[in-house]
Amino acid sequence: MPVNKIHDEFRAVDMSTGWEVPAGYPKGIQQKILSGGLDEENRRGSRSRLLRFEPGEFTTKPFVHEYWEEVFLVSGDLTVGNDENGNGGESFKPFTYACRPPGAFHGPFKSETGCVLFELHYFDPV
Repeated sequence: MPVNKIHDEFRAVDMSTGWEVPAGYPKGIQQKILSGGLDEENRRGSRSRLLRFEPGEFTTKPFVHEYWEEVFLVSGDLTVGNDENGNGGESFKPFTYACRPPGAFHGPFKSETGCVLFELHYFDPV
């Protein structure tokens, strides 16, 4: 996995291929890495990705990681803070944004109608 980003001018993004289920996520949530990568062990690198939820999909436990995360809800709906059965939480509509520092607990998440998120993940420079 490359940890360095490359110069990449505007290009069409094929939304029909290249999706994979991130480790620890249910199969109805997939990511598509757009650029870069993270070396979590050595705390370096950055990546941009799309994350999509199929309708009705949800996670059951909060997430926490050691890198910064910025999230922009591009389309659909996203609920934050649901329980292990996917109930409750606060719902958000497109064009909402979050920025989380390392160590911040966040989630669980669900989407009633499905959604696409644009995310940036990065470590502080040393």
